Amino acid sequence: MTKADIVNEITEKTGVERTIVLNTVESFMKVVITNMTKGENVYLRGFGTFLCKKRAAKIGRNITKKTSVAIPAHYIPAFKPAKTFANKVKKNVLVK
Repeated sequence: MTKADIVNEITEKTGVERTIVLNTVESFMKVVITNMTKGENVYLRGFGTFLCKKRAAKIGRNITKKTSVAIPAHYIPAFKPAKTFANKVKKNVLVK
């Protein structure tokens, strides 16, 4: 599902104009990105948490040149679903 699919589905279910829904979805994403770049987590009760995880510094390998590369410590975005959300997905996803 893409962002456009989400906007279309919300528009159909709520009857709100498509441009308003698109602006709302875009604003939500901007708020999440802005707060995560500040190092703050975003908590959505019943849905999940957008987390900033810290990765430790480590030594990586460039296998084509056979050299070691120092990878500095950095942060990555992560998502942890709420228990109710994860349980619904576990029960309803068809195994192929």
